[in-house]
Amino acid sequence: MKFYDRVQELEILHEIEALSNEYAQMTMIVGRRRVGKTTLLRKAFTKTPVLYFFIGRKNEILLCEEFVEEIETKLGETLGAFTSFAQLFKVLMQLSQRKNFTLIIDEFQEFKNINPSLFSDMQNIWDTYKEGSRINLAICGSIYSMMKQIFENSKEPLYGRATTKMQIRPFEINTLKEILADNHPNYTQEDLLAFYLITGGVAKYIEQLVIRKAFTKGKILQTVLSPGSYFLNEGKDVLIEEFGKDYNNYFSILSLIAASKTARGDIESTLNMPIGGYLDKLENEYNIIQRVRPFMAKEGSRNNKYRIVDNFLQFWFRFIYKYRSAVEIGNLEYIHQVVERDYETYSGYILEKYFRCKLAESKAYLDVQGYWDRKGENEIDIVAINDYEKQMLIGEVKRNKGRINLHILENKANEIVKRYPNYQIEYKGFSLEDM
Repeated sequence: MKFYDRVQELEILHEIEALSNEYAQMTMIVGRRRVGKTTLLRKAFTKTPVLYFFIGRKNEILLCEEFVEEIETKLGETLGAFTSFAQLFKVLMQLSQRKNFTLIIDEFQEFKNINPSLFSDMQNIWDTYKEGSRINLAICGSIYSMMKQIFENSKEPLYGRATTKMQIRPFEINTLKEILADNHPNYTQEDLLAFYLITGGVAKYIEQLVIRKAFTKGKILQTVLSPGSYFLNEGKDVLIEEFGKDYNNYFSILSLIAASKTARGDIESTLNMPIGGYLDKLENEYNIIQRVRPFMAKEGSRNNKYRIVDNFLQFWFRFIYKYRSAVEIGNLEYIHQVVERDYETYSGYILEKYFRCKLAESKAYLDVQGYWDRKGENEIDIVAINDYEKQMLIGEVKRNKGRINLHILENKANEIVKRYPNYQIEYKGFSLEDM
């Protein structure tokens, strides 16, 4: 698949590479698995020799052997043997005093399983040799909680050492449209919605669909729900390592959120257990869910709902994990029938998210939210506000344009409009036709 977008990220990385010719740079890059971090880094650095170290779970001495071979091939240096990565990193920092090069360390958090003392060793070596060093060190990780702990916990040795921090996010909607147009110029709005519903802009999922030429709604769902599909175990593959031995509780919570039990009380009553700690970690450590308040609600309001941030994980918990017994006996046709039965309602929910994302990506608004009253009624799909220009857009989203009723929407919005008397209010309907 050809390389798409990432214009802003490439500009930042090019600038960092240029700076490294005079000053040592340490860039921490995070992003969910499969989002395209490694591909981006390999594409970004072109002015310096690039060393790429992937931290697999193997003996440290064997890792060093691989890395020495990479160094000798790329930099033309003869180094000998090493028994620890700390020794090798020290030599690289010394070498960078006379050579400008890039070192990418991928899945850096895995050192915690291989040799936890390495982080302290790296801190000492970095602090000792960074003056006069010309290294462009790019440290990349996909387990969000562990990378955050390593670099942002003030008690950890590498705290404060990164000169730049980047979070790589999924592709925006315009990029998804470009990819579809390149591969299937006659795509329909239904195709675009299915493409967004499954991939959410995650590069690896897009690549899987491109490889299989799955660009229509029918072919996309068939690809995801076919025997041996890449997608069937993907939720488990991505998250079990994050959650560890407690993963069953986390999976149960996420499954309920995906099934529209989005209030804490509803989840706790179903599971018959307190879940505050789990929700806090899912939101703040793992970055998997988002707590949303209705527009105008104050910080600390208990009128909250929870959403799964990632489109694919939302789909996986709603349909694949929930019906995992059917997966285990190979009855994927059963799941396919359930998806088709529920698709109109479920894709309508994703369509709301699509338009909220589209408005946010337009950069025309300070905030884009939804609204519901204290009773959970009078729901409004979109409230987008621009404080600078005193403008507000209040929107209703329906798959079928004929079901949009702006008069009802105006009545629902009375409480909001009263609070913003000096704002220009626009009421707007969004449907499949507007994608």
